[in-house]
Amino acid sequence: MATEKFDLLSFKGKMKILHMSWFVFFITFVVWFNAAPLMQAIAASLGVSAQQLVVLATVNVAIAVPSRVLIGMLTDKYGPRLMYSLLLIIGSLPCFWFAMATTLEQAALARFFCGFIGAGFVIGIRLVSEWFPANELGTAEGIYGGWGNFGSAVAAFTLPTIALWFGGADGWRYSIALTGLMAFIGGFVFYFNVTDTPRGSTYFKPKSMGAMEVTSVPDLWMLLLMKLPMYICLALLAWRLSPAGFKLINQAFTYAIYVVLVIVLAIDYRKVWQTNSHLLKAPVPELHRYKFKQVAILNIMYFCNFGSELAVVSVLPLFFASTFKLTPIMAGVIASTHAFLNLLSRPGGGWISDKVGRKKSLLVLTLGLSITYFITSQIRSDWSLVVATALVMCCAFFVQAGEGAVFATVPLIKRRLTGQIAGMTGAYGNVGAVIYLLILTFVSYSTFFMVIGAAAFLGFIALLFMEEPKGHIAEVNEDGSVELIQVG
Repeated sequence: MATEKFDLLSFKGKMKILHMSWFVFFITFVVWFNAAPLMQAIAASLGVSAQQLVVLATVNVAIAVPSRVLIGMLTDKYGPRLMYSLLLIIGSLPCFWFAMATTLEQAALARFFCGFIGAGFVIGIRLVSEWFPANELGTAEGIYGGWGNFGSAVAAFTLPTIALWFGGADGWRYSIALTGLMAFIGGFVFYFNVTDTPRGSTYFKPKSMGAMEVTSVPDLWMLLLMKLPMYICLALLAWRLSPAGFKLINQAFTYAIYVVLVIVLAIDYRKVWQTNSHLLKAPVPELHRYKFKQVAILNIMYFCNFGSELAVVSVLPLFFASTFKLTPIMAGVIASTHAFLNLLSRPGGGWISDKVGRKKSLLVLTLGLSITYFITSQIRSDWSLVVATALVMCCAFFVQAGEGAVFATVPLIKRRLTGQIAGMTGAYGNVGAVIYLLILTFVSYSTFFMVIGAAAFLGFIALLFMEEPKGHIAEVNEDGSVELIQVG
């Protein structure tokens, strides 16, 4: 583990890795959200309705659920250097495809594959955890996540301007293609400038890539249970696009998606069983155990905070415009401050976690998140716009700082499984976004915010059962020797 000073102005050793990591994550967010600020131009160019554009946004988010889990597994097996480079290079190709699309079907399929690049987040979580000691890990992971997330805000402000600069009805195509070029070049730059670990350190790999390892029979059943919401989320997305929802796919295709999801779930369960069935024959030695309930609680936390961030950011401009009768531009400017807070809030959450402890920081931030969402649910048109904006920004702080605190904890559970744990936790954030947005289609904004606040309070209750990471993690080297890694 690198021991040099934590200096953000440095570009050597572990700080070089941190800066390279957040910047490529920044690129993935620019690519992932490159269509959002250009939707009006895309609709005019492709001749599609506003409702049909929902397809592009939905498939772009949906694929991040399974892809984060898959990429997490591959990262643990093959290392973050190779996986991030490949993800950027391969992820650039759907950008070029989308830029050349002439029909809604082509655009939707291209956006579907563009969504895979949203899995990049989990790769950097593993890489940063290899380079920073436990007492700096929260701050480092917070900077990585917060500065990378800022890519969506930069995309919103710059891509329309670039499209106007190119001019014409196809200006958006050049803007989209430019983000693909950034990802393509970034993949090569990253590969030739990072290593998976500091010199002399061991990169621990899971025993099996097929499924997450657990270390007790109760944890096996809990893992199987925690798999279900991810598949239910995708089924709900299919239902939302079906004749019962947006009417964008027919009933036969909807049923086909359901069948595929059941088959994939069965395969997933089979792999989990194959990886962990040995637990029924002999218990895992105490030294090598970890508690899966820690993972489950972090999943719930990310469902509450990142899930609510994705959902709220999606509707915040409309909320301000409809509540205070603002122009779309003014509402968009006010709502965009939510994304800008990521520059400070998420690193701040990691820093707080480093200083006051993982569990305590999450308890305080989650309770604050719950309270501020409950208060936000009371915003009405007779409120001061300044007060309402300040309240929403206060809520955003607790949300984003909570995200930083979650991923300050993820690498401290089981080092060689960090990618898989980060993948599952990250996927739960997308699950939360889908569930919250689905609820919004049936209720008012007030009830929407209240539901998120209630979910956060349930998360607070779940946190009471979390254990503060302390002591050491035991990992097995390839030669069979055991190494103890300090996490306290």
